[in-house]
Amino acid sequence: MNIALIAHDKKKDDIVKIAAAYKVILEQHDLFATGTTGKRISDETGLNVHRFKSGPLGGDQQIGAYISDNKMDLVIFIRDPLTAQAHEPDISALLRLCDVYEIPLATNIGTAEVLLRGLDAGFYSWRDVSRGQDRDSLHF
Repeated sequence: MNIALIAHDKKKDDIVKIAAAYKVILEQHDLFATGTTGKRISDETGLNVHRFKSGPLGGDQQIGAYISDNKMDLVIFIRDPLTAQAHEPDISALLRLCDVYEIPLATNIGTAEVLLRGLDAGFYSWRDVSRGQDRDSLHF
């Protein structure tokens, strides 16, 4: 699976903690992140992370393009709801794309943990359906 990892500045410590806690699961997948978040995760956990641009410089839009092209399977975006973001329209667009294309999205640590545990348990077979796999060959 292709997994996007994004965090606002005040939440970067949290996403690094979740990446470290679930490293065994995450290392089995292709990881993508916005600039600084990806660098922190890679440096502090040793996970291999493809880095897009920083969120305010277009990284959120780059991840959004992957979502719209059916190249992203899961998004963990640990947001800071108490701080205004200069690139709020880009953030809203990214969240909207997750809804439009039915991509699982976590915006806090609790939901991230549930999605990662579900990923580990194999509850994402439906993503193969959206990628054009034969539905009859899947086990739900």
